[in-house]
Amino acid sequence: MDITGLVIFLAIGAVAGWLAGTLMKGRGFGLLVNLIVGVIGAVVGGYVFGLLGISAGGLAGSIVTATVGAVLLLFVVRTIKKA
Repeated sequence: MDITGLVIFLAIGAVAGWLAGTLMKGRGFGLLVNLIVGVIGAVVGGYVFGLLGISAGGLAGSIVTATVGAVLLLFVVRTIKKA
């Protein structure tokens, strides 16, 4: 992965983390946490979409995949924290 790909990956992670934070709690978490949640969400989303046989290509598909993964991640964390 070159530097451009890394910057795009991190930007998608930041957007996905912010979207997931907005969907799950009404606001984002701040740039650093949004980035971490989005990047981990991208991995989770890619894994889940792969299991379901869904292929989301392009920039919009990447943002959707990362956002869905980040929402799932936040849901699991919230469920574990309540238990």
